[in-house]
Amino acid sequence: MPAIDENQYTPPLRSDPASNAGAITPSDGEDLAYATRGLMADGAGTIRVLMLGGQTVTFTALASTVYPFRVTQVFATGTTATGVLGLW
Repeated sequence: MPAIDENQYTPPLRSDPASNAGAITPSDGEDLAYATRGLMADGAGTIRVLMLGGQTVTFTALASTVYPFRVTQVFATGTTATGVLGLW
C-alpha cells in the first residue's frame, strides 16, 4: 500500500522540506536539472557552487549534514567532497 500524503492538495511552500533527492556529478559545464533546496556530501571537503542568485561560492569542510543551499551548478573544479547529493 502506498504511503498517504496528507498534504498532497496543499500548495508547496519554499520552506517545505525536499521531496526529491539525487546524486550530483560535479561539472564545470553543466547546470543541474533542478535548483536545489539543499546539499549534503558523504565525504568531507569543499563544494564549489553557483548559487541560485548568481554568486559562485566555495563552502569548506562539508559532510554528512544537509545544508539549505539553493544552487544551480556544482563545479568539478574546486569541489573535493565526495558523494554530493542534491535535494529539491
